[in-house]
Amino acid sequence: MTITKIFVIAKNVFQEVVRDRILYVIGFYAVILAVAIRVLPEFSASTENKMFLDFGMVAMSVITLVIAIFVGTGLVNKEIEKRTVLVLIAKPVSRSEIISGKFLGLLAVLAVLVATMTTIYLIFLQFGNIPHQRASILIAAAFLFLQLSLIAAVAITFGVLTSSLLAITLTFAVYLMGNITQDIVKFGRLTRNEVIELFAQILYLIIPDLSRLDFKNEAVYGLQALPDLTALITNVVYGLFYSVMLLAIAIYIFSKREF
Repeated sequence: MTITKIFVIAKNVFQEVVRDRILYVIGFYAVILAVAIRVLPEFSASTENKMFLDFGMVAMSVITLVIAIFVGTGLVNKEIEKRTVLVLIAKPVSRSEIISGKFLGLLAVLAVLVATMTTIYLIFLQFGNIPHQRASILIAAAFLFLQLSLIAAVAITFGVLTSSLLAITLTFAVYLMGNITQDIVKFGRLTRNEVIELFAQILYLIIPDLSRLDFKNEAVYGLQALPDLTALITNVVYGLFYSVMLLAIAIYIFSKREF
């Protein structure tokens, strides 16, 4: 693969997303934070600070997740459905470069979204005089980006494999199950049924454990609530491994497809 070609494809993806006004969701995020910081005190006697801390992280996670899934599943699938993929593969660019470029372009979009939303969130916390630990919030935001990268890889893989609607549904299913894989394993052990327990273990190995990349709840309590450095590094490696593996699967499927 040629880095220059991948960069050009990634740049085109980023510009296309900007033209689609996806980045307008940043303004939407700022608006809902402004509303929340005014409304939440009306519904809570003394926990409005904690509620706003939670709300800001959750809102950021939900908005960026929706963008990652809908944009990710359409990056390649849209080209296939519109038959413009024939123009792409006719050019002197390999199919692996196409997938890699589109993935990196989506990552650039997600990086801008997470970085900007995190900045807005911290500004609201500062001007609202809401006690917080900036370091823990930044770590949670970094892991949110890593989680979104993994979801983007899942979305692109399903987008290459099947139709847009089914790809979106399957990606949402992976996200939901990925947050409860540890609970599925515990349930399998509680049943004391070897078949169910084995099935739960297989699911745990196949579906990425997204809870290992989710620290939005812990971040509001500060650094002491986060795992130690070794665990954080292990989780980073885990997320990167799954993302690369899924990207490799997407490249393999795309290389075998006939158009």
